[in-house]
Amino acid sequence: MRLHHKGFSLLEMLVAVAILGISFGMLYQSAGGSVRSVAVGEDYAYAVTIAQSLLAENSLVPQGGVNTRSETADGYRWSVQTAPLSDVNGDPLMLYRIDVEVQWGQGSGGRKFVLNSVVPEARVDANE
Repeated sequence: MRLHHKGFSLLEMLVAVAILGISFGMLYQSAGGSVRSVAVGEDYAYAVTIAQSLLAENSLVPQGGVNTRSETADGYRWSVQTAPLSDVNGDPLMLYRIDVEVQWGQGSGGRKFVLNSVVPEARVDANE
């Protein structure tokens, strides 16, 4: 009389292990992509904060405008440039277009954030 053993064959075990390995690989890639996305989001938020800070710092533009650039200790490069605005007749408006640009990263992985606005010219009081 022949006994029937119930269990998995070697082939079934190999297929199960292969499916398990593929599943773990996909899970690892998904988790790694999420971590990279969070890091990119943090970098972007920091660049936006730098740009907003520079815009607030230059909320009044001196006569002649602003053209500055620098770099933070952690590698974010920024520039602030202004240009005078005029009306349709070409008369000056005492307003400046301001462009704040923040860049980070190198090469093809480099990113940038640009913030544009309009700010008034700083008035010089004749009594001072």
